Amino acid sequence: MSSSSQFLPSSKLADVVVVGAGLSGLRAALDVQTAGLTCIVLEATGRVGGKTRSVPSKPSGPGINDIGASWINDSTQVEMYRMFQQYKLHSEIQRAEGLSLLQLPDGSVLPHPHDQIPLMEEDQPRLASALEKIRTLTEQTDLEDPASSPDAKNLDNMTAREYCDSAFQSELITNLLDTVIQSLLGVESNQISMLGFLHACKTATGIDPMMSDGKDGGQYLRVQEGMQSFSKKMAEQFSPDTLVLSTPVTAIEQCLDTGILAKQRFASENTIGYYSKVIFVFSEPWWHTAGLSGAIQAQDGPILFSRDTSIPADDQWSITCFLVAERGRQWSQLSQTQRRNTAWTQFRRLFEGASGSSESLNVLEPINVLEIEWTKEEFFGGAPCPVSPPGLITTVHASALQEPFENVHFIGTETALVWKGYMEGAVQSGIRGAKEVANALLKG
Repeated sequence: MSSSSQFLPSSKLADVVVVGAGLSGLRAALDVQTAGLTCIVLEATGRVGGKTRSVPSKPSGPGINDIGASWINDSTQVEMYRMFQQYKLHSEIQRAEGLSLLQLPDGSVLPHPHDQIPLMEEDQPRLASALEKIRTLTEQTDLEDPASSPDAKNLDNMTAREYCDSAFQSELITNLLDTVIQSLLGVESNQISMLGFLHACKTATGIDPMMSDGKDGGQYLRVQEGMQSFSKKMAEQFSPDTLVLSTPVTAIEQCLDTGILAKQRFASENTIGYYSKVIFVFSEPWWHTAGLSGAIQAQDGPILFSRDTSIPADDQWSITCFLVAERGRQWSQLSQTQRRNTAWTQFRRLFEGASGSSESLNVLEPINVLEIEWTKEEFFGGAPCPVSPPGLITTVHASALQEPFENVHFIGTETALVWKGYMEGAVQSGIRGAKEVANALLKG
């Protein structure tokens, strides 16, 4: 986001140029205009929304699915919920009732209450102790300067996997944490520093909310109209001729300064996770009838986990499967037909194995299949948010992500200190960036 006038398509001039029409860019543009400045938003693709994208669930009739970001909450994600109320959207609480399915190492399927992690009795104290240790470390992590946290150098110089192996000496705990990191960040636990993981937890108000489908959690509310509605509603509020689509920005000319070097290190050394979705849409919620939540957690196969993403009011019944991290990357190399067949075969096998009796569950054929691979989407490169490898956070100050470079100001969910990697982080970064630019242009 530039705070100086630029030559634009059709010789347009503006006080501020915003690059990108995702949640952060759109919110920044709105706030810039509210401050009395002129603004142009340049978007490389032909739509608004960035990594929020809502598509019809089926060829005809009501119902959408989010093939991008999917959840908000109504408590700690204050800016997203404020806009949710402002735009008079409709919420759908994430279904967390019924039995969820865990695929065991031997391939068998264990049904269990959705809000419980099924463990042997002797393993439960070990997990409780490990979670409490991570909560304590998260609480001690400095939000604005994680490098100043207790034992920061040591925590940053080891991967999350190395830390777990050393601290807990339990393959079970290491594997569980690996699953959490894969699910939330799209990377393996040996690709992110332990300090980087703790900081991600800190920005999400803790590891428990980060993992939760319940109240205050990161996966609590969906939106009937789809998450892309937020971007579309914001775009409707722009002054005429503000938004320019299908216009990639290839260069911004400024005098070079050593202040850009830290940002270059973050850009070149951070890792963007692999995150894909395959959504199976059905004519009816057969898993509800069977007393299942629609959630699975798999040990083997491309699908790591799933959630029920139905909207009953629209007669829209779907289960979204997440294919992430290294397992997802391997699956990504297949053809589209092979990808869908492989995912469907795993999906059906897991649900058919859930009955616990000789009579298998009747898994209906889907009426539609939706798929998105963010890594293959031009201008996106992956999802949901870059993560830092060992040694980076304690050698490059975290504030370098937010600091302006001459007339260019930086926003985006990866720069947020609240719910980094989420829609809330994107919007809050846009608010911050707009304030920076308005102060720079209107001071005095």
